[in-house]
Amino acid sequence: MEATKSSLHHQPPAQGNLITVLSIDGGGIRGIIPGIILGFLESELQKLDGENARLADYFDVIAGTSTGGLVTAMLTAPDNNSRPLFAAKDIKQFYLDNCPKIFPQNRSVFSGVSKVVKTLSGPKYDGKYLHSLVREKLGDTRLHQTLTNVVIPTFDIKTLQPTIFSSYQMKNMPNMDALLTDICIATSAAPTYLPAYYFETKDPTGKVREFNLVDGGVAANNPTLVAIGEVTKQITCGNSDFFAIKQLDYTRLLVISLGTGTHKVENKYNAEEAAKWGVIGWLSNGGSTPLIDVFNQASSDMVDYHLNEVFQALHSEKSYLRIQDDSLSGDVSSVDIATEENLNNLVKVGETLLKKSVSRIDFETGLVVPTNQETNEEALRRFAQLLSREKQLRDTRSSPLGPRKNKGF
Repeated sequence: MEATKSSLHHQPPAQGNLITVLSIDGGGIRGIIPGIILGFLESELQKLDGENARLADYFDVIAGTSTGGLVTAMLTAPDNNSRPLFAAKDIKQFYLDNCPKIFPQNRSVFSGVSKVVKTLSGPKYDGKYLHSLVREKLGDTRLHQTLTNVVIPTFDIKTLQPTIFSSYQMKNMPNMDALLTDICIATSAAPTYLPAYYFETKDPTGKVREFNLVDGGVAANNPTLVAIGEVTKQITCGNSDFFAIKQLDYTRLLVISLGTGTHKVENKYNAEEAAKWGVIGWLSNGGSTPLIDVFNQASSDMVDYHLNEVFQALHSEKSYLRIQDDSLSGDVSSVDIATEENLNNLVKVGETLLKKSVSRIDFETGLVVPTNQETNEEALRRFAQLLSREKQLRDTRSSPLGPRKNKGF
């Protein structure tokens, strides 16, 4: 039940030199930002390898949490021709069209009071449109059918344990082969915003497993380490895709990790005001949810901190690219203000981010500090060349006919 080689449009790492990982953070409507970045990366790959090139053809694993999990499914679910359901360039329009219906805005003069009441009495949004939309787009596609390996974190509130939906698990855990619709709805079920989600699966013997899930951001808003952990397990257990790789060597990893933007660190909250908060203050303050902001940001930054340290220690910092904007303020820093104006502003944020310098997080200040070595756009072009060469190498090594042009797939 694992993702079979015949369904993949690239050869496994055993045929190449690198292990390629793409990771997409959670962040609600701010998923537009990585959508812009992914559109640019795919366009660069198309310049190198033809207009039919898709991101799923180049990455051994794509991981996504919450809105990032939805993007992951869009990039890897097969259409009727066994090609990705969405091109990366389509993600932007998908968000522009659907976010206002997923997060309908209350424009009444009593909207502020209504938000507080809703926060205390139930989720802010009922999720009905999101659920129907995901079911319409993904249909009966199951986890094992994705066009490359995927890793999508959720959190089970009944067992109080992370539940990771991973293509790599299918062989040994068939009861994890859930519908992509159920996985996407579950990983997007942000506490206080969207309702928790229950569903069941059956293994081939008929044994039922139940899931009581909420947003994967509770466990891993930045799922990059989760993806690397899944790869590590496969190497350890002898998965043939990693033949001759005896242990994970970080110098073999090529990682792109995309954030969804965050607020200006110095302007969001302070201890003086937070000291006065009770339940209402932590759950609803100035149109945001401080408690959710805090654990999502802490999760994302700790992962980035760890990976920065590891890649720099191994002198492989050029193989790890984290693209994140920490300068958001006002409506663009929200996860659910889905007005036309705000969504268009998020598009501009993504486009501007491409022109900014590659940055690293400074844990003394919490700020993202430019390296001034190359822009994100330049780094993505460099990564596109590395990905293209890796794919050509794998195709050449696996082909009985020898080298061939990598055009059109």
